[in-house]
Amino acid sequence: MKKEKISEFTTHRLSVYLRCLSALEEEGSETASSQTLAERFDLNAAQIRKDLACFGRFGVRGVGYPVPELRRKITGILGLGAMHRVCIVGAGNLGMALAEYAGFLQHGFSVVAIFDNSPRKIGRKSRSGVPIYAAGSLAEIAGSKGIEMAMIAVPAEAAPAVCEAVFDAGIRAVLNFAPVRLRARPGTKIQSIDLSISLEGLSYFLANRGSE
Repeated sequence: MKKEKISEFTTHRLSVYLRCLSALEEEGSETASSQTLAERFDLNAAQIRKDLACFGRFGVRGVGYPVPELRRKITGILGLGAMHRVCIVGAGNLGMALAEYAGFLQHGFSVVAIFDNSPRKIGRKSRSGVPIYAAGSLAEIAGSKGIEMAMIAVPAEAAPAVCEAVFDAGIRAVLNFAPVRLRARPGTKIQSIDLSISLEGLSYFLANRGSE
């Protein structure tokens, strides 16, 4: 693999390519060219070639990429060769909905714990059997269960303190659903998902569709 820094846009596109290759493999396809991938999944052939070139040489000119092999290589590049253990902080409606989403497990992410500060919820389990622990036990449980990632699903005002507690527990990767900007520490990574921003983008489209 080349040593230059790979952008987040590139890694995001790799995730898209992985899903496309998985679909092709399920259909029994053995090879696929960048043009085939582009036409089939509404992608850009030149961008596919450029992105893959960041990680080495793949495929054979005039033949294409070997689908199963390329899927395995991208899986390895994205660090999905082993199951990642994930926790959710916040056992509200969003947190519990995240705990029930089966797609995480299919893509290599196992939700093993939920944390909350409500005595009414602590000690119970989600419908899929994920236990709910006291928020104060985050560090202990994270260590014993080998938790690597946390999803923060708490109100905005609580999110900064929760994020600090997550980092203090030794968890370095955070997916933030709270509508507030959180500050990462050195050696940590935060990805934020603000559903309101996405809805506002759709609202702009509806408000301006006549001008396009």
